[in-house]
Amino acid sequence: MHPAILQFGTGRLLQAHVDLMLDEALAAGNAAGPAVAVTTSGTPEAAKRAKALAYGAGFPVHIRGLVDGEPVDRQVQVTSITEALDAVTHWEDVRARAVDPHIRAWISNTADRGYELHPEDDGSTPVPRSFPGKLVKLLQARFEEGGHPLSVFPLELITDNGKVLRKIVTDLATAWGASGDFLAWLERDVMFADSLVDRIVSEPIEPVGAVAEPYALWAIRAMPGLFVPLEHPDVVVTDDLERYARLKLFILNLGHTWLAERWLNEKRPSEEIVLEALQDVDMVASLDRLYDEEVLPVFVAMGLGPQAEEYRRTTMGRFANPFLRHRLADIASNHAAKKERRFGGLVALSREYLPDHPTPLLDAAIAAG
Repeated sequence: MHPAILQFGTGRLLQAHVDLMLDEALAAGNAAGPAVAVTTSGTPEAAKRAKALAYGAGFPVHIRGLVDGEPVDRQVQVTSITEALDAVTHWEDVRARAVDPHIRAWISNTADRGYELHPEDDGSTPVPRSFPGKLVKLLQARFEEGGHPLSVFPLELITDNGKVLRKIVTDLATAWGASGDFLAWLERDVMFADSLVDRIVSEPIEPVGAVAEPYALWAIRAMPGLFVPLEHPDVVVTDDLERYARLKLFILNLGHTWLAERWLNEKRPSEEIVLEALQDVDMVASLDRLYDEEVLPVFVAMGLGPQAEEYRRTTMGRFANPFLRHRLADIASNHAAKKERRFGGLVALSREYLPDHPTPLLDAAIAAG
């Protein structure tokens, strides 16, 4: 089967989320085709994953957790990636896949700082250093080779990630002197879909593979002309993406960052995992207080009280998964940026919907830097 997806990124979230969903959809006859994976960072870790993927034998994803109180412990060999390329060393091969009319969907997950531009990128180098720069070059190549329509699915944890990436790419292409015809094609025929992923992927399996929980969601904002390359029970195309995004960001992600804040401030054990932290009565009490007093009232004011209560209940069950080793050190990576988005974002939402509602716990955490 010919590849239908070009995937930028090879990290464990993609492996245990989209790649696993695609594998299951292919087995059920509900996918347009497999994926070609591309590493864009040039790091040794990414190169190692690409080399392992290039063997073509697939990789393991170990699903561990509880579903309706019953244990789930299964391992799947995911074979939905048929080719792996390094954009730094295989640029012409990546370009060939980018212009392929059979490949109608591009997916990305390039970590928290993936959208940052590189000061050395000026449009003159064959292979830009930044991910947005690479996208501009590849989109220009696709336009020059026939301009086949394309749907782009950013999975980075950024609000309105599709709109944000579209603007970055458009502004960069304009700054690099792109033609009016290219910019018109980019606006008309390239769909950048806002989307979010929700699954705790706690550990890598070396050299490639991952351990994850059973719960999974990929929510995509509906838009005219969008080509979704698979059908899967955990893939939702919706007109109300904000509901899914706010629940995840301000309950699950905010809760994780709160635990990481306590872990950092209290200098707790370096290898402590979420499950261990939740054995601390004071830690659980502080998280419950945060949810009860500062988070849930905002959702009630937005008319999402029952949904937030249910998602909070589900989240606490996911945090207490007895089978996952989700290290707080991993959650605490890029902590300042996560606090700004999660704590600061909830405070801003609170000011919008409940102007007089106090948020002392979040205010103190933000003030601490």
